[in-house]
Amino acid sequence: MNVLNLYSGLGGNRASWGSEHDITAVEFNPQIADVYRDRFPLDEVIVGDAHGYLLDNYSEYDLIWSSPPCQTHSSFRHNICVRFRGSPPKYPDMKLYQEIIFLQHNSKAKFIVENVSPYYQPLVAPTGKAGRHLIWSNFIDYEIPIPNKSKLRSAQIPDLQEYHKIDLSQYDLRGLNKRQLLRNCVDSEIGEAIFDKFLSNTGENDRKAG
Repeated sequence: MNVLNLYSGLGGNRASWGSEHDITAVEFNPQIADVYRDRFPLDEVIVGDAHGYLLDNYSEYDLIWSSPPCQTHSSFRHNICVRFRGSPPKYPDMKLYQEIIFLQHNSKAKFIVENVSPYYQPLVAPTGKAGRHLIWSNFIDYEIPIPNKSKLRSAQIPDLQEYHKIDLSQYDLRGLNKRQLLRNCVDSEIGEAIFDKFLSNTGENDRKAG
């Protein structure tokens, strides 16, 4: 199976996918891409614009996972940081909805776009949900149950590293907010549940069991 992992970050969603499939990860920041590359050395890692890469290469993959930046959609940023802490308001990044609509009408592959629950009514109705994440997909149409991780919202770098099984101390991440990078990681349990559903839809899990 050819899998495309867009806005791959540190690879939180990727952590439980195994090594049996051809996975291409696209990450804009070369420092973050280096961490991903070390964690998943068999993946092809492309340093570049995930939004543009999707448009040019969407037809080459069996599964497309996209996790566009969530900060401008975040209810926490808007309702707490903007309203009470003086952070400047920002336009919501419309790449999120561009990709959802594009994939809905053009992709023959299975796809999932995920993002945090926004501070506004979603402009495109989600098909599913997982914790604080909304899901737009052509094969996930239900809520994925995951354990309550509310304590992680206030967790600091050591606890987040332990939870995500990532040690950032060996990397040059100057200029980057390590805690934010770790908080941006999609829960690996969400990634595993969605990937297993994808494999079951393709019959891959049945072939393994046989």
